[in-house]
Amino acid sequence: PKPRELVKRESQTYNIMTSHTFERNQEATVYVGNLDERVSEALLWELMLQAGPVVNVHLPKDRVTQSHQGYGFVEFLTVDDADYAIKIMNMIKLFIKPIRVNKATSDKKHSDVGATIFIGNLDPEVVDEKLLYDTFSAFGVITNTPKISRDAETGLSRGFGFISFDSFEASDAAIESMNGQYLGGKPINVVYSFKKDGKGEKHGSEAERLLAAQAKKNHILEAPKLPYPAMPSPYQNTQPMYGTPTAFPGYGGYRT
Repeated sequence: PKPRELVKRESQTYNIMTSHTFERNQEATVYVGNLDERVSEALLWELMLQAGPVVNVHLPKDRVTQSHQGYGFVEFLTVDDADYAIKIMNMIKLFIKPIRVNKATSDKKHSDVGATIFIGNLDPEVVDEKLLYDTFSAFGVITNTPKISRDAETGLSRGFGFISFDSFEASDAAIESMNGQYLGGKPINVVYSFKKDGKGEKHGSEAERLLAAQAKKNHILEAPKLPYPAMPSPYQNTQPMYGTPTAFPGYGGYRT
C-alpha cells in the first residue's frame, strides 16, 4: 500500500487537474488535425510538451471502433505556450503525415466552396506539404492540409498537388501570383483543379462563386467550434522540455 502522504498528494493533484479542466482556458487550447491512426493521447502529449507545459490532451473517438477520428485538442498552461506550439508544430510530419496545428477558438469547419487549385511541376526532392503550406498560406486561409499526390508503395511525390482555400479571393490571388514562379528550383504550374465528378469541369466557375458568395452572406460556411470533454488526462510529466522539437518516434520535425 502507498504511504498515506503520497496518496494524499496524488488526490490533491487529481483534484487540481479536474478543477482546472472544468475551467479550461480555450485561448490556450490548440486544435491538432490530420493525425495518423497510430497517434495516441500519450504520444501527442509528449510531442506537445516540447512546446510548453500541457494541461490536457483529448482525441475524440469513434463510439464503435474506439479509434480516434484524426483530430484532437491540446490545452497548454498559458496562451503563450499555445502560440509557440502553433509556431513550431504546424505542418511537422508525424508518422509521415503533416499535422495541422492552430487555435481551437479560431478553427472552423468550412464547406467546400470549390476554391481548389492544382500545383504542377513540383520538384519531388524539394517540395513537400509543409513548403506548400508555408508558401500558399500567404494568400489566405487553407482549409485542409495541402495534398501532394504520392506513389502508394514508395510514398514518393508524383510532382503535383492540391490546395483548397476558404475563398475564391484567396485562390485567385494564389494563381495570379504563383503561376510560372519558381518553387524549389522549378517553375510551377498553378491553375484551378478539375472537379472530382469526372465531367471535365474545373473549379472556379461563376456558379461556384455565386454559391460561395451566397453562403458567406448567410453565414453557413462556419460551424461551431468543437469542444472536448472536461476530463483530466492520465498522462503527467513534471519535467517539460522547451525549445524546438527534436527526434521523436515517427516524427519528422522542422527546425525554425
